[in-house]
This record gives sequence, structure tokens and C-alpha cells, in this order.
Amino acid sequence: MKAALLTGPGRFELRDVPAPSIARDDDVLLRTKLVGICGSDLHYFSLTRVGDLDLGYPVRLGHECAAVVESAGKAVTGLKRGDIVSVEPAVSCGTCDQCLSGRPHTCRHLAFIGSPGQLDGALAELLVMPARNCHPLPAGLTPALGVVAEPLSIGLWAIALAGRVEGKTVAILGAGPIGLSVLLGSRIKGARSIYVTEKVKARLAAADEAGADWTGNPARADVAAEILRLESLGVDVAFECCGKQAAIDQAVRILKPGGTLVVVGIPVEERISFDSAKLRRKEIRVQSVRRQNGCLEKALELLARGTINADFMTTHRFPLAKVQEAFETVLHYRDGVIKATVSLD
Repeated sequence: MKAALLTGPGRFELRDVPAPSIARDDDVLLRTKLVGICGSDLHYFSLTRVGDLDLGYPVRLGHECAAVVESAGKAVTGLKRGDIVSVEPAVSCGTCDQCLSGRPHTCRHLAFIGSPGQLDGALAELLVMPARNCHPLPAGLTPALGVVAEPLSIGLWAIALAGRVEGKTVAILGAGPIGLSVLLGSRIKGARSIYVTEKVKARLAAADEAGADWTGNPARADVAAEILRLESLGVDVAFECCGKQAAIDQAVRILKPGGTLVVVGIPVEERISFDSAKLRRKEIRVQSVRRQNGCLEKALELLARGTINADFMTTHRFPLAKVQEAFETVLHYRDGVIKATVSLD
């Protein structure tokens, strides 16, 4: 089968690789339709090391995935050949203390597709996943929305970790697909005012259209001062969604005493820091986010009902043969890209 392999920093090659096969009775063989490019994929694409993880080449990336069921193991029920599914990329063991306490996303033995050293990613014609990781798309939902459901699920989980946002003021620092997902989720959860910062013009425009009450570009203005001018007491919740130290500093600055900082972005550095005096004096709660927990089906349901409209997020589509161009487009924010996908149809 054809697969796109990352063979070095910023370099993809299309290769013929052995096709996977069903090994366990609860496995499903999938034919990949569409794969989204995520910020974490870009880290792997452009760097040789991400945090404490050294990349070993070749690497097969891709975890935001919509696929068609080709065949299923004999223990699989509820899925049949031809079903289109959205893939939950995190495979948990189901038996460790974390899984048994309702935290499969922090499973002691978690394996994630497209994560170097764990499981091969979805940028290939065929993929094998446990049936429990395959969620049928509701009627009328496109594969593109099946892909978007994964980042949307992370936004929904981040909001759940923040606590109640209804009637509260929310700031979102970074308006890529994750930040926009937090925006969409905060809006339906009844946030009173939503402030969004972003350096990329097209993404700021998308945030405006998606319901932000205010948007600002930190490359052109002191966004923290602007937000505090409008919210003199500070905001209740700040979601850091770009993995940048500057955004973390801005979040601490604009939060009111007793506010909550939710760190969703993934920095490439091993360490980040806080202004300890401001953090302590304001008694700010810091909540980190590890992907998502049980929110993919919820995201699919919200998309199917039309409660959330996320069609605008998928702006570009490339064939597998142009995977290099796809990644470079997203890495360099070309052509107004928000979410690019790679098609294997």
C-alpha cells in the first residue's frame, strides 16, 4: 500500500509499505479517506526533537482521520463494511488505574497513532484500529467534519476542565483549529464575552465569523492592555492555545484574581514559566490539558445536530501525492489556511 513517510526534517517520501491486517478479534481494518494536519504534526515535520521526544525516521504521521470500514474482526459488533467512521487516535489499555478511574486519555500504556515510537499514523491507504476507537459518522456528516471532530473534542474537553463558562468572560490566545474549537464550544456553553488573539489575519477573520466578541493581533498591539481596557477587572478564564510563552504571560496578566488558566497549546520547549508573583497574588488556577476524554462522540453529535458549524475550518484539501505541499502550506500559514487535509480517496 502507499504511505507518506517523514524521512527527515521537513521531508516526506511516498513509499510502498506492507499493508496491515487484523490481528485481534476486536480490530477493524480501515481504508483511509481523509487526514487532517494538526499542530503537533507540524512539530514533528519541522523539528528533530519535540520536548523530550527524539524523532526516529522514517515516521508515519497523521491522527485526525476519517475512514471507511473494509473489514472487522469476528468480535466486532456495530460496525460493518462501508461504514464511514471518525477515528479516536488514542488507544488505551482499559486495565490500568487511569483507565479504571475514567481517565483513559492518561492511560499508563497509551499508544497514539502518528506519534513517533508509538503507532503508525493515518497517512497511508490502510489502517488497523480497535473497534472501540471507530465512531460511525452520523447521517449527513461529511468526512471533513469527521476529521474536524477530533480537534473539536479537544476544545470541548478543555472547556470541561475549565469548569462552568456560562455567563463568564473568556479569552482565547491563538485561533488555530484548537483555539477556534474552544471558541465554538464556549459560545454554545453560554460564555458572556469571548476575546480572541491571533497573529494570522485569516484566522482572526475566522474567529470574528465564529462568534468572537473581540479579536486582536498581538503582533500589532498590546492585546492584554486592550482586553483589560474592555474588562477592567480581568477575565474569568483564559485558554492558551498556541503553545507560546508570550501567550502564557498575556493570560496571567489578563486573568482576574481567582481566574483559571487552561494550557491547551503544546510548546516545543521542554519548560515554560509563569510570573510567580502574579500567579500567587491572583491565586490563579493552572489547568493543563491532555488531548481529550470521551468528547469525540459528543463533538460528532453537536456537528450532526448543527449546534456547532465547523465547516469553515477545513480550508484546503490535498491529494496524498502532494502531502509535502500540504504540510508546508500549513507550516507557513500560506493562502489563508486554517485546517488542511490530505485525501486518500
